[in-house]
Amino acid sequence: MAPSSAQQTVTVEGRRLKLTSLDRVMYPESGLTKADVLAYYAAVADYLIPHARNRPVTRKRWVNGVGTEEKPGEVFFQKNLDKSAPSWVERFGIEHSDHLNVYPMLNNLATLTWLAQISALEIHVPQWKFGPNGETNNPDRLVLDLDPGPGATLVECAEVARLAREILNEMGLDPRPVTSGSKGIHLYAALDGKQTSDQVSAVAKELARVLEADHPDLVVSDMKKSLRGGKVLLDWSQNNRNKTTITPYSLRGKARPMVAAPRTWEELEDPDLDQLDYEQVMERVRNSGDLLADMDPGTAGQDLQNDDDGPDRLHTYRSMRDASKTPEPVPEKVGEAGGNSFVIQEHHARRLHYDFRLERDGVLVSWAIPKGPPVTADQNHLAVQTEDHPLDYGSFEGTIPKGEYGAGEVYIWDSGTYEAEKWRPGKEVICTLTGRDDGGLAKGGNAVRRYALIHTGGSTDSAEKNWLIHLMKEQPGQASPPAFKEPVKEELPNLKPMLATTGAPGFIRSEEGWSFEMKWDGIRAIATVTPEGTRLMSRNGNDLTKAYPELADLGKYVNAEQAVLDGEIVAINKAGRPDFGLLQGRMNLTKTSEIEAARKRTPVHFLLFDLLHLDGNSLIELGYSQRREVLEEAVDPPRDGHVQVPPALDATLDEAIEASKELGLEGVLAKRVNSTYSAGRRSESWVKIKHSLTQEVVIVGWRPGKGNRAHKVGSLLVAIPDGVDLKYIGRVGSGLTERELAEIGSRLKKMGRKTAPLDDVPALDASDARWVRPALVGEVQFSERTSAGKLRHPVWRGWRPDKKPSDVVVEI
Repeated sequence: MAPSSAQQTVTVEGRRLKLTSLDRVMYPESGLTKADVLAYYAAVADYLIPHARNRPVTRKRWVNGVGTEEKPGEVFFQKNLDKSAPSWVERFGIEHSDHLNVYPMLNNLATLTWLAQISALEIHVPQWKFGPNGETNNPDRLVLDLDPGPGATLVECAEVARLAREILNEMGLDPRPVTSGSKGIHLYAALDGKQTSDQVSAVAKELARVLEADHPDLVVSDMKKSLRGGKVLLDWSQNNRNKTTITPYSLRGKARPMVAAPRTWEELEDPDLDQLDYEQVMERVRNSGDLLADMDPGTAGQDLQNDDDGPDRLHTYRSMRDASKTPEPVPEKVGEAGGNSFVIQEHHARRLHYDFRLERDGVLVSWAIPKGPPVTADQNHLAVQTEDHPLDYGSFEGTIPKGEYGAGEVYIWDSGTYEAEKWRPGKEVICTLTGRDDGGLAKGGNAVRRYALIHTGGSTDSAEKNWLIHLMKEQPGQASPPAFKEPVKEELPNLKPMLATTGAPGFIRSEEGWSFEMKWDGIRAIATVTPEGTRLMSRNGNDLTKAYPELADLGKYVNAEQAVLDGEIVAINKAGRPDFGLLQGRMNLTKTSEIEAARKRTPVHFLLFDLLHLDGNSLIELGYSQRREVLEEAVDPPRDGHVQVPPALDATLDEAIEASKELGLEGVLAKRVNSTYSAGRRSESWVKIKHSLTQEVVIVGWRPGKGNRAHKVGSLLVAIPDGVDLKYIGRVGSGLTERELAEIGSRLKKMGRKTAPLDDVPALDASDARWVRPALVGEVQFSERTSAGKLRHPVWRGWRPDKKPSDVVVEI
């Protein structure tokens, strides 16, 4: 593969893949490109795949590269399968209490190539495999993670590995070492699959405690950082059913392209033992093959699918259902092709929707329509394509039990036959339905209806595609049918952004039903895209379009004529992180020359996280996860990254918070997956969790400075709303630059008033205060609140021209 080629279409094991951005540098310190990453994974595929086969794969993706030690790249955790994933990627679902995660399985080179193409550098799997029907098997291996604390090295890890080996040998196990590619060592030992994950975890925990008791100066089994100095953490928790470990031979997302590499016990005796990089590992497998090859004989080559043609069209459907728990039909085979039936089912799941199904090639091709089939031609409804269903589903009515996928009541709304006028897979379907005289279609006036399903954009290999369904103007039996016209577009609404409630990690009592995003340190903006251009509005209704001209091309990256999107405008500092202080230089500018000069100094990025309206269809009544799916299909971000759709983190809350801290970001936003968009309202369905304490404040006055700040503003007096009144919470001078003080001084004097706008300012602070009209909003960071609610050690963060005093709320 030529690294200089930026894009290629290749055929891997009979599967066509489009490889893009092959010249993108993924590891800046070594110059390793995406093409090099693909070449590495092709070279080690025969050794890596057996250790990941039939296991759910969690990915860590570095879309723009890993960065450097000083400036790490942005990393995304992903568990659920990408919506743009090729349909031939093998998958199984894991049902949670209120949602289903569908995981890919890494069973062939084509899938490994696709993972490398989407920059999934790290591949993590649990210690168990799926069974033939998607059941969760007992673990087939035990893993111990030896992680050196501060002051300990790989040499100490090797010593602990040898101690653990002795105990495991006494248990009849044959552990194998793998240097992790990061700091420590993993020990793998094959199991017979007779013990549960809980039982294996208990054994591993006891082993860790025995070693800790026998070698207290070397081993620790508690993860508290305060206990780990100079010791090796023996992490036994990797055996938990929900935990994953990096796959042997996987790259690591470190500054250098290191690898989780199997080693010999003789190598662990070397006092100069070190981690291995990708070139060393490729050389080793060429000379020695896989050092773990005989660790698990008898299962190493097993596949779930015996069909040489791969999974059939009902594979995904079956993977999401347990025939012993649901009354839905779960056939072993696809039906016979040639029929032309249709069914529309009324589905009372978490949210009422209608399932629209057309028989095609032995299955029911299916769409979920939240608002049902349209009954007039002047509107479109969203239709989300779901997995193909078996033909027997055409007669299914009943109750899907709680806890099962799609739980709720299912009724047949209408059924019959259809005639396909046009069927372009992944693009367009036009058909005439002939329903029952007493069916749902007839209630709209006619049991014979002509519909068009139009794809809104995205990959034809998508597992779930986003379409619009339209009732055609020209209907059967019309005396003078008018010519078909494009669907009428609704006028785009002026929407205010939905607001989040401030919380802490404990606020989220159960992670089920929540998704997590990074919190971006910028200003909120609602973007309206039309053929005439892009308009940006702040959360308090100010037009930001002129202030950020580099975002005027947003419409080029949206696969629609009209859209309303929600996102954050951020400025990126030299460390590659959003910097609110840096963004201050782009605020409150009105002159074109000033805006252009500031744009050159400080370009901005637009990070999109929600889609509210698309080509005449309001999406705000859809759940958050559905809106995200449509958003990811509707936006194709440019390569330079000035418009992005950062993915939601498919991770636990703790993992999301830790990732946010590692990236130096402000915090995490938790969003309920089924929450609708409450425009202009603050909702507990969105919760912001910050790493540091911050508070938006209203400026009520200022005090003159002293020394070199004499005759200037020395500090600002700040307050927060308290009902209809204001409550004083302190004064802030730290963090204000001389330039900011000089610029704000004249403005504050123009806003002056003779009396204080509140009555609870302490005499000392009020003694020389200059009062102002309470109209300006800023933001401060502080260490804690006093018992009276005052801020300790407040530091100025910046002005918030995007907010009004009435927008300020008390942060936790």
